[in-house]
Amino acid sequence: MVSLLLAVIYLAFISLGLPDSLLGSGWPVMHVDMNAPLSAAGAITMIVAGSTILSSLCADVVTRKIGARWVIALSVLLTASSMLLFSFSTAFWQLCVIAVPYGLGAGAIDACLNNFVALHYSSRHMSWLHCFWAVGATISPYIMGAALAGSFGWTGGYRIVSFIQFGLTAVMFLSFPLWKKVGGEQEKEKEEETVHISVLQVFKLPGAVPMFVAFFAYMALEQTPSLWASSYFSDVYALDDDVAANLGSLFFIGIMVGRGLCGFIADKAGDRRLIRIGAAVILFSCILVAIPFGTHYVAVGAFVLMGLGCAPVYPSIVHSTPENFGKRHTQSVIGVQMAFAYLGNTFMAPLFGVIAQYTTIKLLPLYVGVFGIVMIVLTEYVNGLVKKRDKLAALQSPKE
Repeated sequence: MVSLLLAVIYLAFISLGLPDSLLGSGWPVMHVDMNAPLSAAGAITMIVAGSTILSSLCADVVTRKIGARWVIALSVLLTASSMLLFSFSTAFWQLCVIAVPYGLGAGAIDACLNNFVALHYSSRHMSWLHCFWAVGATISPYIMGAALAGSFGWTGGYRIVSFIQFGLTAVMFLSFPLWKKVGGEQEKEKEEETVHISVLQVFKLPGAVPMFVAFFAYMALEQTPSLWASSYFSDVYALDDDVAANLGSLFFIGIMVGRGLCGFIADKAGDRRLIRIGAAVILFSCILVAIPFGTHYVAVGAFVLMGLGCAPVYPSIVHSTPENFGKRHTQSVIGVQMAFAYLGNTFMAPLFGVIAQYTTIKLLPLYVGVFGIVMIVLTEYVNGLVKKRDKLAALQSPKE
């Protein structure tokens, strides 16, 4: 039963990843059909991000009222419906309106599933969970590409993904007995132990703000190469656009493969060690990218290495939440963590685009490296607070 429920949870994260790269792969055709400028995709992305942040902050309250399984099933249904509505859109403003329910559904799935796995499963499952997100994000561009190559067009690409999402929605609802049977006692225990606190109270928890900023920094450093790696190869090494695009995608493959491999060592290595290793690999890869070797091959390997370094960080930060802030506060803290992650994801990569426009894109490794240093310094600071807290608790506990 436990294994079957895990399979359902993995499917739910594939459903989260599927729509994430769909807009980018279809927009070159979509914006022409809708007489919208190429840059208008940024407005849709911003609306999705804003809705996702709002949903992440509210996920704790909603989950407490209707339960994790209902939140996940209804959220997948909401994203499936949004994808279908996207496919029937004929004007840019319609996409903007539909982006709101899509963002709300995506944020709820992300916060709720991360919380559930952090509380009830080991570190390896958290790593594999985010590996399955990467699987979904990798599949959807191929679906859109096949639809565009055929006679379906971009609307067909969205429709195909929506049908897959509706199928996953059915799986979520059919899995309700599994959630009840496998998690029955755990859910009851969690409800008794969990304490709901407001967002303001979350910020007052020792180490919360530094960890939120660390999460923000991580998402900034992950999203920057994912958005600008292809441009880096094109501008710095004068490669053809199609070659640069293919090389840039290797960063995603590094993340996906890295998270799959990390799952096998996560339980033994531990969250804190994995974050340290990931940060060290990221900083080393930044140095390799920055050194002018005169050939792009070293930079290609460095971007793959950067993806491998990123792989364990996000899952490990999320999974360490119960240890850092206590199980009873985990649900509240993870919602705010997700909000900060989306803030970093949304604003900092575009900011580098502005910086590169007025200076040079060669600053990319420096930009990523600065965020990498901020992330590791702040996570180590929180680790120190947790060690002091645990040591003090051990001294104060009555001896047998």
